[in-house]
Amino acid sequence: MSQVYSRVILRSGKEQSLLRFHPWVFSGAIKEIRGSVAEGDVVEVYSNRNEFLGMGHYQIGSIAVRIFSFQPVTPDAEFWKDKLQKAFDVRVQLGLIDNPETNVFRLVHGEGDGMPGLIVDFYNGTAVMQSHSVGMYLIRGTLSAALQQIMGSRLKAVYNKSEKTMPFKADVKPVDGYLFGKSESFEVSEYNNRFKVDWVEGQKTGFFVDQRENRRLVREYSKGRRVLNMFCYSGGFSFYAMQGGAELVHSVDASEKAIELTRANVELNFPNDARHEAFAVDAFDFMKDIKDKYDLIILDPPAFAKHRNALDQALKGYKRLNARAFDQIAPGGILFTFSCSQVVTKDKFREAVFSGAAISGRKVRILHQLVQPADHPIDMYHPEGEYLKGLVLYVE
Repeated sequence: MSQVYSRVILRSGKEQSLLRFHPWVFSGAIKEIRGSVAEGDVVEVYSNRNEFLGMGHYQIGSIAVRIFSFQPVTPDAEFWKDKLQKAFDVRVQLGLIDNPETNVFRLVHGEGDGMPGLIVDFYNGTAVMQSHSVGMYLIRGTLSAALQQIMGSRLKAVYNKSEKTMPFKADVKPVDGYLFGKSESFEVSEYNNRFKVDWVEGQKTGFFVDQRENRRLVREYSKGRRVLNMFCYSGGFSFYAMQGGAELVHSVDASEKAIELTRANVELNFPNDARHEAFAVDAFDFMKDIKDKYDLIILDPPAFAKHRNALDQALKGYKRLNARAFDQIAPGGILFTFSCSQVVTKDKFREAVFSGAAISGRKVRILHQLVQPADHPIDMYHPEGEYLKGLVLYVE
């Protein structure tokens, strides 16, 4: 006998976004819920005219349902294995599976892979799983078992890291830890560069996988330049700049732990190289008086806005930060500037950067417009998935 799921009935006219395959149901669109429902439960979504619209995980908050199928399905182990297999197959097409130069990549990217609320990053044999919804957290064992079947001997361990990413209203107390195996190596390779990764204590899943191609672009611009890497975290941009032939590289982060990790990573790739120095200091303090000292500056701050109500303050922050960089960078300098805030659109970010340029009075050209890499795919029907925005600017 097939399972009967509670039904979420939408208000009249609120079905349009789902008919366009957008995977979120907002709480304000719900007319009623038929049947008892708890956070993380699978529910069916219907229009006010009793038309089936999709199935997803229910959660308390603004986004009330995250749709994982627009067709009636049985969301059992085989269903999730098929979803993960399709995500794996995409990475095969991208040349990331069994790549001798790069053994770190994103295996599952939430809505972009049809699995809203789930992130899986692969680190040289370890899959680090992060749940952003209770529904995905509750099936972590099923997902881990499916990954083992799909990846076979490539997979040595699965680590769950969801303590800090679950919805704050959820009455669930996740504990980070291994679901399968245990990692022996915490070192990965990206384009033959070596990184120490800390998925136990580090930020996100341990490493910012999404800047891989942008780091490589920094390398192309670094020859003979004096490079400042702000918000450096683990120092990725720093040693790509060194690899590109930078004259000097300075890494800055407010976190002493991040600076220790940066120094360790630079030493892995460039032992005893005097071109590099690292500083644990506030970004704005460091940038107060560096006039003409650097001719390549990288601004890759943490998300200034994680929620829509912080958007205005975030845009002011981006404007202020970029204005400071425009004011201080040497003539003929290159500025790499980024936003990883999902609620900050590409246009809003560009507007903030342009405002910063106008304040400085410098003449600025756009050389590149940067995005997240292909292993962070964007669902065509979910433009919010385009979270990483970047500009490469030439400053006269």
